[in-house]
Amino acid sequence: MADKTQFRTIENSEEELSTKIRRHRLKIVKTILLVAGVILLAAVGVFMFLRLRTYQSYTVSKSVIREDSTSTHFLPYGTGFIRYSNDGAMYTDAMGEMFWTQTYEMQEPIVEQNGDYVAFADQGGTSVYILNKSGLQGVVETPMAIEKISVAGQGTIAVLMEKDGANHIRLYDKNGKNLAAGALHVENSGYPMDLALCEDGKKLAVSMLDVTEGQVSAVLYFYNFGSVGQNEIDNLVGTYSYEGLIIPQIEFVTNDRLLAFGDSKILFFEGSQRPEPEYEIIFTGQMRSVFFNDSYVGVITNNDEKAEESRHMEIYDSNGKRILRKDFSMDYESVEFLENDEICIRNGTEILLYNTYGVRKFAYTFETALYGVLSGHTQTEYIFILDGRTDRVRLK
Repeated sequence: MADKTQFRTIENSEEELSTKIRRHRLKIVKTILLVAGVILLAAVGVFMFLRLRTYQSYTVSKSVIREDSTSTHFLPYGTGFIRYSNDGAMYTDAMGEMFWTQTYEMQEPIVEQNGDYVAFADQGGTSVYILNKSGLQGVVETPMAIEKISVAGQGTIAVLMEKDGANHIRLYDKNGKNLAAGALHVENSGYPMDLALCEDGKKLAVSMLDVTEGQVSAVLYFYNFGSVGQNEIDNLVGTYSYEGLIIPQIEFVTNDRLLAFGDSKILFFEGSQRPEPEYEIIFTGQMRSVFFNDSYVGVITNNDEKAEESRHMEIYDSNGKRILRKDFSMDYESVEFLENDEICIRNGTEILLYNTYGVRKFAYTFETALYGVLSGHTQTEYIFILDGRTDRVRLK
């Protein structure tokens, strides 16, 4: 029987073939865009859910018992915190594993930290202990009573001292070598309020209070101990005066950026060699607290317009742009940015956690004293330093 199956060749023009290919490719692109859009929306949804979610309680995943003296203080540091008091300091991880311990005898210990370096000084005494994550790096004995200190990120320290009514500043390396020294004469420059060293130890800023004929002014002096400052008299590379302002606190938040916290404004200075004013934040109301990290600056003032929410908080980014305004009512003792940039407001037993979107993430009242809070590796993990114990917790 003959095979009657017949094949027919269909000829397509190049134009028709090109059109089909374009349509096929367009279909693939639309499918890819649709899938990408769905994934993006899901990611945004998860992101917003985590940022807007609030929590009312927590569960404890691990608890470690501690023995502290009544004068113990806590400083977040490295992977945990430093516990210090009048007779010594101890660095442990978040759950109590010890890295080092350092003994000393101080009547009134003051502490300053910059990066891995931390310095303890006896205010009114003559001893400064310089440590990093490896432990003790050096001890400095000063010739005069210590008023304030500042430490650089590589271990250099600046010490403000007082003797017979005169003030002196000295720079030491971590081995105790005297790097620079100078006197501050009240009749010429005013009363010293604060000092700050940058991360590499080459720039020093000093805030002075000048009172001339009853007129108060803040004066900021910038010194450079690198090659640029060597060409200037006394290494002085900049002086700025602000009439009617008092600046009790100055801080280098990065190697090239200094914040000057005044009683009515915050000044931003920038410069790798000669810091200059960049912008300022002016606020109304009586200032209660300032807090900061490398990325943000926060200010809390009294809120006279809302009796039921008597505290007003504003957060600014590193360019001085306001990103958050928030009112709250809790009487607080401490406010700080955690490692995850959340705002932690607390007193002896209460805590408020805000994120930079203004969401009150967590509010809680503890049955025992709360001494400190560390953020964990996830959005819900924290370390609570409580009276007599440290708890690793997960919010719920």
